[in-house]
Amino acid sequence: MNLDLKTRMVPVRAARATANRETPAARDAQAARESEDALVRTWVARLGRSVAVTPIPGDASTRRYFRVRTRNSSFIAMKMQAFGDVGEQLPFIQVQRHLSRVGVNVPQIIDVESRQGMILLSDLGDETLLKRLERVSKKRDQLVWFKRAIDLVLNMQVIATKTTAPIDAYGLYFDEEKLMWEVGFTLAHFYNGALARNIPAKENKTVETYFKMICKRLASQEWYFTHRDYHGRNVMVKGNDLYMIDFQDARLGCPQYDLASLLRDSYYQLEEDVVYELVDYYLRAKEKAEGVKENRKEFVRVFDLMSIQRNFKAIGSFASFYMKRQDVRYLKFIGNTFENIRRNLLKFPELEELRCLLFRYYYF
Repeated sequence: MNLDLKTRMVPVRAARATANRETPAARDAQAARESEDALVRTWVARLGRSVAVTPIPGDASTRRYFRVRTRNSSFIAMKMQAFGDVGEQLPFIQVQRHLSRVGVNVPQIIDVESRQGMILLSDLGDETLLKRLERVSKKRDQLVWFKRAIDLVLNMQVIATKTTAPIDAYGLYFDEEKLMWEVGFTLAHFYNGALARNIPAKENKTVETYFKMICKRLASQEWYFTHRDYHGRNVMVKGNDLYMIDFQDARLGCPQYDLASLLRDSYYQLEEDVVYELVDYYLRAKEKAEGVKENRKEFVRVFDLMSIQRNFKAIGSFASFYMKRQDVRYLKFIGNTFENIRRNLLKFPELEELRCLLFRYYYF
């Protein structure tokens, strides 16, 4: 996070102090967590007499997770808002069952209690791809793990695109309207909200016009089944196998979407030459799987444009966590993400005005 961002937001330490202060809201939140804990413990008690339930860290969502240990097994209990109104039509359940049926590595659903908002899942352990990469010291080992992650998502894209199912994801699209909604989300939560920037209407319109050009190009690509949030924190490592999680927001989009999420990850920076080496690996694997030759120059150009839009949306998400619930954990990733955007915008001379405007109101 650069100095400008620090000075324009409430200082992180002050935000943490506010969040930790013993206020009525904080006491209510603690009581709600304790009530959730009790519900989960009661629900899983039927698995046996010696059931141990331990809360485990989650990620950016409001869902909570617990490790449930019995004498012979281990499971993950996921607690969310009650979904009795939709039951097994919950997007998470729909997508999980579809991907599992077509052979994509996802956690298995053991049991569901929709009225209490609970799902019992197979336990994939605690090691994400991001954690595994912390221990990687050689470039070739880094490439091995990213190639495995590419294999996993490409398998999903190819199989789930060919094998449709009557689930909501196939009626949702990363069309121009959705992509532009995400742009507006970042302008609202990051520039207008977290940075408290008052961008003049004329310049704001210019930013939207350039992004509209980008999003029109992205939305014109062939549709593929898309995970939507495929990155190092949403891939679990179990032995030598990888599993994808957090897939409930799946929809149809261009294939570059998931690839950009993985290779231009806000949490893990790859060198540019490595990014394109992995893009070439993806293209070769895609061509082999589909038997169709790709136009590499066109694919890479769309990949870079997708990276700009995807990273811009990620910044909006990080800012919204801060603005909506004073969650400061993700602010530190904004600088890396903006650097991804800057590098990619420099590849498009026709987008120079967009680059200047975005960074004028970010840095100065």
